[in-house]
Amino acid sequence: MAEQQNERKSYHVMDATDRTPVEVAVGVLIERDAQGREGRFLLTSRPEGKVYAGYWEFPGGKLEAGETVEQALRRELHEEIGITIGEAHPWQVEIMDYPHARVRLHFCKVYQWEGEFEMREGQHMAWQSLPVEVVPVLPGTIPVLQWLASERSHAGLTHQDVQAT
Repeated sequence: MAEQQNERKSYHVMDATDRTPVEVAVGVLIERDAQGREGRFLLTSRPEGKVYAGYWEFPGGKLEAGETVEQALRRELHEEIGITIGEAHPWQVEIMDYPHARVRLHFCKVYQWEGEFEMREGQHMAWQSLPVEVVPVLPGTIPVLQWLASERSHAGLTHQDVQAT
């Protein structure tokens, strides 16, 4: 009996909270009018070959070793969409548990950038207002749309809910 107990293997099913989050910098690029009021914001689609390809999100990416959120955001936005950003304004932090990874999303508002938008990973871009017209929206993007709606006193839908068939 003791031999059988020694042969038993213990398997631990990993809970979402057991996974260390991947740190991600995300840019919420927002146009402002002459009075400084926030207007449209930029969404980009996830490129082919990545998890959730075709889903719409705010652009950004993983922090590399030793990078701050702002440094990572500058690098990622230049690499992915060809722009150089001005100041990144830390705004919200959200943890999302996806089947493939747990991520801590550091959202920064960005109001100034230079350069022509160039979708360097074959993705698409769209300037949007609430409710957004592009579909489907990445789950990690939905809280941001809700925060924007709250700040802007937007009542009603923030996005179209597309169910997988």
